[in-house]
Amino acid sequence: MSAGAEERREKLVELYKEVQRCEKCPLHETRIKAVFGAGNADADLMFVGEAPGAEEDRQGLPFVGRAGQLLNQLLEEIGLSREDVFIANVLKSRPPGNRDPLPPEIQACEPWLWQQVQLIEPRVVCTLGNFSTKLLSGSQTGITKVRGTPQVHELGGRMVYLLPLFHPAAALRTPAVKETLRGDFATIPDLLQRPLPDPVPSAEEIAAAEEEGGTTPPPPSDQLGFFG
Repeated sequence: MSAGAEERREKLVELYKEVQRCEKCPLHETRIKAVFGAGNADADLMFVGEAPGAEEDRQGLPFVGRAGQLLNQLLEEIGLSREDVFIANVLKSRPPGNRDPLPPEIQACEPWLWQQVQLIEPRVVCTLGNFSTKLLSGSQTGITKVRGTPQVHELGGRMVYLLPLFHPAAALRTPAVKETLRGDFATIPDLLQRPLPDPVPSAEEIAAAEEEGGTTPPPPSDQLGFFG
C-alpha cells in the first residue's frame, strides 16, 4: 500500500473518532451510536444513503437491516461485496422515528461526508435515494428523473462519476423499483472501468485561453445535465 494511501487511512480513522464525538446537531442527544460508515478505505466505489435506521443506530454500522441485505445481494450479482466498497450516509446519527433529515442536520453532517469522499478517493459514487442525490449532485431534481444516468461532478477535490440510484428500502416496498434498481446496478462495472473525466476548466483558464487565441473545450455536458 502506498504511503499516500496509508496516510489517507490514518486520517480516516481520525475522522471516525471526531464523528463519534460530534455534537453539532441535536441528534447526538437521541442516538445510540454514530454511524460513520464502513468498508474499503481505498474503494473505487462508494455508496451514500440517507441516514441510519434503528438497527444501524444499535450496531454503529450502515445498511445492516433489510435494505442492507438487499444491497449485499445486488453487489454479489455484479461480482462485488461489501469488502470491495465503502458505504456511508448523509447523516451520521439516526433521526428519531426514522423521519426525513432536516436541513440543519444535513448542513451539520455535510462536512464529514465531503471529507470521507476526499480521503477514500472513489471513482464512482452511487447515491441512494433523494437526499444523497440532491446533496451530492447539487440539484433539486428528484431521484425518479435522474436514476440510472451517470453524472460527472467534482467531489472531494477530484472529478468522479456520480450514479443516482433508488434507495434499497424503496425497492423492498415495490417490486418494480427493485427490478429497476437491479438493472441500474448492472451498469456499475462498466462505469468503474471508464477513464476518470477531465476537470472542468476554470473561469481563469478559459479567459487565458481566449486571450491566447486558443479554444477551450466546453465542460462535460452533464455538469449542466447528465452524462449519456
